[in-house]
Amino acid sequence: MKILLTGATGYIAQRLLPVLLDKKHQVVCCVRDVNRFDRSKYEGFDFELIEVDFLKNDFLDQIPKDIDVAYYLMHSMSSSENDFTEAELTVAANFKASIEQTNIKQVIFLSGIVNSKELSKHLQSRLNVEERLQSHHYALTTLRAGIIVGSGSASFEIIRDLVEKLPVMIAPKWLKTRCQPIGIRDVLSFLEGVLMKEFTFNRTYDIGGPDVMTYKDMLLRFAQVRKLKRWIITVPVMTPKLSSYWLYFVTSTSFPLASSLVESMRVDVIAKPNDLQEKINVKPMRYEQAIELAFGKIEQNQVISSWRDALNIERYPNSFVKLIEVPQDGCFKDVRSMKVDDVDLALRNIWSIGGKTGWYYADWLWGIRGFLDKLVGGVGLQRGRTNSDTLSTGSVIDFWRVILADKKERRLLLYAEMKLPGEAWLEFKIDQDDTFTQTATFRPLGISGRLYWYSVLPFHAFIFKGMMQNIAKKTNKKM
Repeated sequence: MKILLTGATGYIAQRLLPVLLDKKHQVVCCVRDVNRFDRSKYEGFDFELIEVDFLKNDFLDQIPKDIDVAYYLMHSMSSSENDFTEAELTVAANFKASIEQTNIKQVIFLSGIVNSKELSKHLQSRLNVEERLQSHHYALTTLRAGIIVGSGSASFEIIRDLVEKLPVMIAPKWLKTRCQPIGIRDVLSFLEGVLMKEFTFNRTYDIGGPDVMTYKDMLLRFAQVRKLKRWIITVPVMTPKLSSYWLYFVTSTSFPLASSLVESMRVDVIAKPNDLQEKINVKPMRYEQAIELAFGKIEQNQVISSWRDALNIERYPNSFVKLIEVPQDGCFKDVRSMKVDDVDLALRNIWSIGGKTGWYYADWLWGIRGFLDKLVGGVGLQRGRTNSDTLSTGSVIDFWRVILADKKERRLLLYAEMKLPGEAWLEFKIDQDDTFTQTATFRPLGISGRLYWYSVLPFHAFIFKGMMQNIAKKTNKKM
């Protein structure tokens, strides 16, 4: 059947796409920017890619009229707290208006479990979207999940950060809240399993794994799987805001996402019993098994998608690929070149930069810069990268975003997402003469931008020099 997959660059959709393609469905992927979609992840599969912005109501006429089913997987949880609710309703309304003009029979929506009358802003927004999506033109099937455990999921990475970084945790009282986590593989099984099943039409189902536990139990059982000894002390004095800052500074999450998660964790998130898993033959795995499967993917460097690679629509309101055109006028530049003997080695080093590999020189200074960025509300260095040696347009490398990653052209271009009084690019390029050029470009904003550039200039002198030489492994003399 013909399926419309929205949010195709998102965490869930990137995992669901190969499942649908394996089942020989004809899939049309909706993305805000086609340049951000990495087709190389799905080599051997045939699918259609269209550019649609449901927030701006742009290009909606590109949606095929002959689709049978649509997956609604668009989410704005990491956007700013003040406007994500309105944005989600706008997207849902535009989606509904456009999809009602097609031959659609079913819309499948992945939402969050609702257990309380006093909902967090995030869960209330999900419920509002569910209500907005209801229509007389198609059947709506809603699956409500709680904590999703899988390599690259926000919940998994936050738990991992806490457990692996903190032998002793002084934690807020919401760690006593109960939840029912579910493995990402089971979420995908449920999403595929309800496809065109008439008994699911206009129905809502909670989905969860077999284990009901507190968040404290989640952390301690995670530690057991990783063979780590951990101690957790809960205190009643942490306000939601303090808890959000605690998560923000200790883990790789953004502050808006930390705030949304903390607010959601204040109420129990437990699935209401239903017969869905029996009807579609899905037996959810235990929590520990989901963790082991996640680490299996991480250790094999096979993480398909990660929450960290999601774009902040506020930072990139327009096509972020336009940033490939690095400005020249009114900019400060640090340009260095050298010949390299082993081009393949240099390219491997370039493609492995950041994350656990580091920045090849003075990593402790990069760490200080990341910490200072966190202090002023930035992303810091803790995001790391999804895979250790593969990159694609839109990927995250610490506090940089990949704008262009073209190994054939031997060029990698990064755009800074740290807090800056201006804009910054970092480019690595090896030309046909095997000349390696490393260029840092900074476009200052006002006097503060110029003062910033001159204040860090002394550090650039040896950091960029050392970084370049170590990337090239000092294969030849500088030019």
